[in-house]
Amino acid sequence: MAKDQEVERIAKKLDKMVNKKNTEGAIDLLKELKNMKMSLETLQSTRIGMSVNAVRKQSKEEEVQSLAKSLIKSWKKLLDGSDGKMEEKKKDCSPLTSCSKDSPGSSDWSSSKKQDTPKTPTTPTTPTTPKFTTFPPTPVTTDSVRTKCRELLVAALQTDDDYKTIGADCDALAAQIEDYILWLDFPTARNRSRAVCCQCPSSSTSRSADFKCTDMKYKSRLRSRISNLKDQKNPDLRRNVLCGNISPERIANMCAEEMASAELKEMRKALTKESIREHQLSKVGGSETDMFICGKCRGKNCTYTQVQTRSADEPMTTFVLCNGCGNRWKFC
Repeated sequence: MAKDQEVERIAKKLDKMVNKKNTEGAIDLLKELKNMKMSLETLQSTRIGMSVNAVRKQSKEEEVQSLAKSLIKSWKKLLDGSDGKMEEKKKDCSPLTSCSKDSPGSSDWSSSKKQDTPKTPTTPTTPTTPKFTTFPPTPVTTDSVRTKCRELLVAALQTDDDYKTIGADCDALAAQIEDYILWLDFPTARNRSRAVCCQCPSSSTSRSADFKCTDMKYKSRLRSRISNLKDQKNPDLRRNVLCGNISPERIANMCAEEMASAELKEMRKALTKESIREHQLSKVGGSETDMFICGKCRGKNCTYTQVQTRSADEPMTTFVLCNGCGNRWKFC
């Protein structure tokens, strides 16, 4: 069993390497950790997982990256083991199990109940009214940074009165979005941690602290979501999130282009199309001249092309390319 003091010593050395941006000698420390027999308590108290993951991200050596990945993978298996034990314990303590063992007639009753139950599910005769999707509970956090980020997300979701009309729980929804953003780099570890937290809520804070990292990437992702959800010109995004059409996991993984409004998407599409067209037109033919002055380098070595881009009675468009710096411009 590894001693906490020894693991803490290695974690401090790894953190110093990350701060100095010099991971030389990290392979020896990782090999020491590999030879140690870790426990779940040691991982939680020392937070060695965060240090190893930080070294993995910064180091460019393949050996360091592969060894760090294998260590994190082996430590994640400890979560699997604890999950299995808690499930077995929950099953053993289940009142249904104890009742079925104590009552002799329970097996006869259950067998008759199985015979009465149809094999295929029945379809309801009357249509049901759609209801707002309720999200699963998220682990409670005591981290001040995470708490503040959740408050900002709640404020963004409550920008208009749409949440009142829809009946959405903005606090739970914001917590779900923040939790997915936090665990974006470790999706499998997040699922295991949430499974443990649902069975044992008291351990939620310690479980979430194993691999969490509220770094600049985490804050940048949150700022992007908050600004897009508060955008008055893009209310559809906020409404879709409140209604459940866009899940918390989906909004956490969306890029800026996906979160943009329909108007902005059309504008970007038109600009891209125009840029491609201008680039293709300006490359057709061309005559060298010194009649034009480049506004960028003030050179006169240019190539120009005249193309009829509008109707026949309109003047031709002149595309000019500076042969010195590559600057392009056009005029009619």
